[in-house]
Amino acid sequence: MAETYENYVDGEWRASETGETFAVVNPANTDETVAECQDSSAADARGAIEAAAAAEDAWADTPGPARGKLLRETAKRMDDRREELTETLAREEGKARGEAGGEVGRAINIFYYYAEKAMDYAGEASNPSATGQNLYTVREPMGVAGLIVPWNYPIAIPSWKMAPALATGNTVVCKLSRDAPTVFLKVTECLAEAAEAVDAPDGVVNVLTGSGSEIGTPIVEHDEVDAVSFTGSRSVGDMIYEQATDAHKRVQTELGSKNPTVVTESADVKEAAQIVGGGAFGVTGQACTATERVIVHESIEEEFVDALCEYAESIEIGPALDGADMGPQANEGELEGTLDDVETAKEEGATVEYGGSRPDGDEYENGYFVEPTILSGLDSDATVMQEEVFGPFVGIMTVSDLDEAIELANDVEFGLAAGIVTNDHTQANRFVDEVDFGVVKVNEATTGLELHVPFGGMNASSSETYREQGEEGMDYFTIIKTVYDNY
Repeated sequence: MAETYENYVDGEWRASETGETFAVVNPANTDETVAECQDSSAADARGAIEAAAAAEDAWADTPGPARGKLLRETAKRMDDRREELTETLAREEGKARGEAGGEVGRAINIFYYYAEKAMDYAGEASNPSATGQNLYTVREPMGVAGLIVPWNYPIAIPSWKMAPALATGNTVVCKLSRDAPTVFLKVTECLAEAAEAVDAPDGVVNVLTGSGSEIGTPIVEHDEVDAVSFTGSRSVGDMIYEQATDAHKRVQTELGSKNPTVVTESADVKEAAQIVGGGAFGVTGQACTATERVIVHESIEEEFVDALCEYAESIEIGPALDGADMGPQANEGELEGTLDDVETAKEEGATVEYGGSRPDGDEYENGYFVEPTILSGLDSDATVMQEEVFGPFVGIMTVSDLDEAIELANDVEFGLAAGIVTNDHTQANRFVDEVDFGVVKVNEATTGLELHVPFGGMNASSSETYREQGEEGMDYFTIIKTVYDNY
């Protein structure tokens, strides 16, 4: 029988006042229930916010090194449970074991990183114009941070929002996704144990599960919430941005994208196929940084398509814990969306070079599996070349020169991640200079990020307010006070 998880509010585990739970199922085998989680209400959310607000002053007054100790002790406990967290993530979200293990390791390192940053993040001293004066800045926490996180990186994304918020002295209320909440509820267990060990105030960390309409709205609109950080779809993100700014809150949103990779005539074709394939089909294409558009020079198009199809054919599809290379999509809606997008592309004249449907076999019947899909014959204004396809999909366009490639790369509303595969350094530098994307990769897949440098998109991919990760991830959760100290 699946374990039932409660919300963590005000230093204790609580069932929802609704008395209702929902099932979290394994997307590789929908007959398997991974966990039961609380179907929380707006009243539950308000209770969590009030707990965070009550703890706000005590946590803000806690010295930075002591706040860092909470994060460090949490990371240690996560590390001790690394295999358990990896298996939980693979079971509830569908990532292949290697991908799940990589994400868990990243989350552990995020907590360790911000534990150290908490010790020396304070402000800056400047030289004053007058004698007998100290001129400096201090950074103070915003207060209560509301975090709304998606299912596709269900341990990494909550970690890279929560850890810097706590390190800088904010209390947090975090709403987890319904599709994959269990792995971070286990991280919350680690946080709860660490909080008790370091005697942190109750209410510093509050974590809930439930629907966005019920508990997301209070987090965005409640007067006690000072900052909102959201990662998810553009439609929801735009709505949250409007609601939060109307309420005069600080807000950051990281949304979808339509990420290109340019393959120039100087590229090694086999290497380019591996880079594109990894970016398009890794994590089942369910990453906001996944490669979806390939812009290839006409002189190597046929060779490249053959190499990419060969790469796709080599991918073993199956349950994450059975050693497969690519797991299922996370839920039925995502699977149907991907299949519908392929049909739309075919109606608009695309040629299916590989995949495009569900794989055959009894082993796939109870899961949300789909083949890696490669389409060609697409124009830039095709629906699937403008709108995000959140699955293992890539569409190919051809160009005659770099100018045309850069123009096509920028020919979308989004701007999160872009890549180029080339052996010409001049082409690489021009690409970096001229594309309108927040992350630019040279000879590397568009997916994959370092945790100690800023991450975020441009244009419709982001609110363009603050970046996540690295030290800039801490900047978002603080406000600057400038001090003129005369003596």
